[in-house]
Amino acid sequence: MDGHARTWLNRATGAAVRAFLVMILIVMPSVILPGIGTDTKQIVALMALFAGALVFMEYNAVYPSLVEFRDGAPFNRIRYLMLLAIIITLSVIVADREDPTTVTRLFRAVGMLIGQSLDFPYSPVRLASYMMSETATPAEVLDVRTAAGTAYFLSILSLAVFVIVLKLAGWPSTKSAFNVWVNLPTFEPTAGGDVVDRLERDARFNLAVGFLLPFLIPTMVTLASSGLPPSTLTSAQTLIWTMAAWAFLPASLLMRGVAMGRIADMIRTKRGLVPTDEEALDAMAKA
Repeated sequence: MDGHARTWLNRATGAAVRAFLVMILIVMPSVILPGIGTDTKQIVALMALFAGALVFMEYNAVYPSLVEFRDGAPFNRIRYLMLLAIIITLSVIVADREDPTTVTRLFRAVGMLIGQSLDFPYSPVRLASYMMSETATPAEVLDVRTAAGTAYFLSILSLAVFVIVLKLAGWPSTKSAFNVWVNLPTFEPTAGGDVVDRLERDARFNLAVGFLLPFLIPTMVTLASSGLPPSTLTSAQTLIWTMAAWAFLPASLLMRGVAMGRIADMIRTKRGLVPTDEEALDAMAKA
């Protein structure tokens, strides 16, 4: 087997594994929750196949078009583990409503404790509970607060792990190859202006939006309507995916902002290591 075939096989194998993991993530609530109907399972399976095909094509392509930091481990790995942890934890907590066991009761008790601890004035968890309409019962508000607090806590914990791992690993390393344009396919390098300045500007924008989004989403929902009907938000699948997206998207933007800032620092460092033309001429003249 020549080098090109071996490279293609390794890339295709890695893409297939990642696609399979994404499919597992999507079907996880349907596996954990009791009483899921056949129609719902078929819809979830179709969505899992579509997402898996998209991930496979992105990771198997030479140059991706949507997935960022394809070769910038551990960025996507930590994001995946964060979302997987949120989905599994919320699924177990919600499953306790219909089929309580010792494990589900433990998860629900811890989730209620976390939700109560994070439910203080003007906190994202408090604002998330305000998305419910006035007709919501205390039990329904408690379910939303527990799910929101658990998801938000796991997202903050994952963000802290991400920052620590990047710091310890020195990501991205200036000593190894790091293709900025492959890992940032949506970033246009020829849009104008210095690349480092644009990376830093985008990093600050992502950090700002990621910090404000958990506050803005519940506020916008509350202002746009009189609150979501309890049956809309507290249904099992809707509650899990809504709270997961509410916690995952801001944390993902914060991680992207941190990563882009470090890439800007890497480019600035490499520019300092490369001598300019005048410096090279001076060195040759002195030699």
